[in-house]
Amino acid sequence: MSWLVKIWKFYYDGFRSISGLGKKLWIIILIKVFIMFAILKIFFFPNFLNTNFETKEEKSAYIINVLTKQNQK
Repeated sequence: MSWLVKIWKFYYDGFRSISGLGKKLWIIILIKVFIMFAILKIFFFPNFLNTNFETKEEKSAYIINVLTKQNQK
């Protein structure tokens, strides 16, 4: 058996045998992670490059400029 299958079975058996309280806590954790990465990203982290530049060349020129400017400090 490969080590990936062993790891999968270890976690699968562990999560399958969780009690009622443990399952509720994991549901709360998953909801929090979803809120942090999906909802907050939409409202607080806009896509700066797509809103300020139209072409790939403009985006790449801006990124190169910012990276080289930071290295010169």
